[in-house]
Amino acid sequence: MSSPPKVESPGVDAGTTSSRDVPFQLLVESIQDYAIFMLDPAGRIVSWNSGARRLKGYRADEVLGSHFSRFYPEETRRSGWPEYELMQAASDGRFEDEGWRIRKDGSRFWASVIITALRDENGELIGYVKVTRDLTQSKRLEALEESERRMSEFLAVLSHELRNPLAPIRTMMDLFKTKELQDPQLDMIRSVIDSQVSHLTRVVADLLDIARIQHGLVAVRRGPVALADVVAHAVQAVRPLIEQKSHDLDVADVDPALHVEGDFVRLSQALIYLLNNAAQYTDPGGHIELAVSRDGPDAVISVSDNGRGIDPAALPDIFAMFGRRSGRRSDSDTGLGIGLGLVKRLAELHDGRVEAHSEGIGCGSRFTIRLPLLPATESAEPREPDRPDSDAAAQPRQFGGRRRIMVVDDNRDFAESLAMLLESLGHETKMAHRGKQAIELAERYRPETVFLDIGLPDLDGYEVARRLRTLLGEKCVLAALTGWGQES
Repeated sequence: MSSPPKVESPGVDAGTTSSRDVPFQLLVESIQDYAIFMLDPAGRIVSWNSGARRLKGYRADEVLGSHFSRFYPEETRRSGWPEYELMQAASDGRFEDEGWRIRKDGSRFWASVIITALRDENGELIGYVKVTRDLTQSKRLEALEESERRMSEFLAVLSHELRNPLAPIRTMMDLFKTKELQDPQLDMIRSVIDSQVSHLTRVVADLLDIARIQHGLVAVRRGPVALADVVAHAVQAVRPLIEQKSHDLDVADVDPALHVEGDFVRLSQALIYLLNNAAQYTDPGGHIELAVSRDGPDAVISVSDNGRGIDPAALPDIFAMFGRRSGRRSDSDTGLGIGLGLVKRLAELHDGRVEAHSEGIGCGSRFTIRLPLLPATESAEPREPDRPDSDAAAQPRQFGGRRRIMVVDDNRDFAESLAMLLESLGHETKMAHRGKQAIELAERYRPETVFLDIGLPDLDGYEVARRLRTLLGEKCVLAALTGWGQES
């Protein structure tokens, strides 16, 4: 075995014997975060520091004299990559790389590697210094970020592809409702289609929401929120289902002083899920109670029903994703079992928690959301909740009377169905399916309102909007349409 190449310590005079000077070899040996070892010109290991022992798992006597390629995966060794690294270092003086390496126990780690060629005073190659650092954690974070990016892109595509066919169906149903039907069967057909489209739309929204929440893609816009407003909004949203099932909904008065720091839309969403859940799992003519109370520093929102109840054995897993309230599925059950999982995650996003209580099957159930209350001084003047009807300035301008409307969408079914609906309301419409076509049509037609798709195949909707604004001025109302809708 050849002896290690002799390397002088930079900045240390070889003739100095002062006890204050730290020997270079001791300095290298003391480094724990980097594997630092030396190779002879053929790539055999001739030195081994403590960092190398810690990182790779080998003692010095296990590796000295062996070829450094032993630390590379088999497929990398077969490709001749280790030899290529030495060749490049000898040619350029230095070689840097990242890749998988193998520890003694067979596990892989992601390594950052620097190989530096060593030459004597005559320029002859006498060996190499190899420095290796473990970047596995950084690699995992990078992979996680890439996974989140891909998931975000997937959700955007999924949202677009699921919403695109639903939009024209929903629009045609709205048009259908404006028509007088003499045939009772047609009226029943319309009602069934409308109900099922509404259900499918909710399922799509639930799937997208839970996927976003699970991947940390949902932003909660925090601010003071009056729980009385949340209750009023949720009750209004579920009233049609309550009436359809002939339930009696008893809503206790809510103290207007109860405020939490949260997102009005998301808190309302959680309560709507609980109320819908109670209505779904209670036989027609049932009784549902909604109450909000103070319990020390917390607010407790409670939804109780006298419905089917929950099997006690199912209670520990009631909020598991895709679980069922009863712990088993019956033919009358609908939905994917993700509503309660969503409620749990939405409560946790507000530093709260949700609980389920039931004495058993047939005994009804009670769900409670517990949220930290805001101190009275912070909730005295809450900001207006972030919801569509909270800001008059953000309201779409009403168009009274007959208006010239242009519909721009590459989804022809949706464009035609929306145009038909608008015409049934007394407006004049024109359609375009591409951005450039829309601009040319606008020059002739001079629309007063434009429903504009964002994802057009030639010019995107933003560019079309800029050109239309220049062409038509501020009086023209531009309404964005997109199946790519995301929080961002």
